[in-house]
Amino acid sequence: MPGMTILKIKNMVCPRCIMAVTAILERHGFLPRQVVLGEALVEEDLDAQQLAVLCGELQAIGFELLDDPQSQLIEQVRVTIWTWARLRGEHPRLSDFLTSQIDYDYSKLSKLFREHRGVTIERYGMLCRVELVKERLCDGELSTSEIAYQLGYSSPAHLSTQFKQITGMTPKEYRAQERPERHSWDQM
Repeated sequence: MPGMTILKIKNMVCPRCIMAVTAILERHGFLPRQVVLGEALVEEDLDAQQLAVLCGELQAIGFELLDDPQSQLIEQVRVTIWTWARLRGEHPRLSDFLTSQIDYDYSKLSKLFREHRGVTIERYGMLCRVELVKERLCDGELSTSEIAYQLGYSSPAHLSTQFKQITGMTPKEYRAQERPERHSWDQM
């Protein structure tokens, strides 16, 4: 009976990432049992050569295989923060959401995240939410009030204050730009 390999993968942030990783695994003849954000479970024991090939292909499209436990934990935190940022409607406190999703002491997690990422968990959560606001502003389909409601801000004023604090401009000023600056999730 074949073994199993769990691959921890950095920079998986959306359904397209899951499809890309699945395609790479299948192209190499591996049977992905499950592919989710940050992780793939394959029905084979992969040797060092197979892992090296997968690592190269994943890196070519912006992913990274994680092999040490701390890096895996930090990536799990990042993916969980993105999940939190994407929640619609009222948001739970980020610390509460993280501890409900990751079985780890929050103060230790917070310290480890800051040491590795150079930013606090709370600040990173704000940055993620602001990137979502930018995305919706660029789409041009929703008002600032609708975006605030959709992303769980307490009010449009709260969204505008946080947005200006992070970007240096109001949502209206951002939307008026010819080429508004945005950051890809994997570079945050």
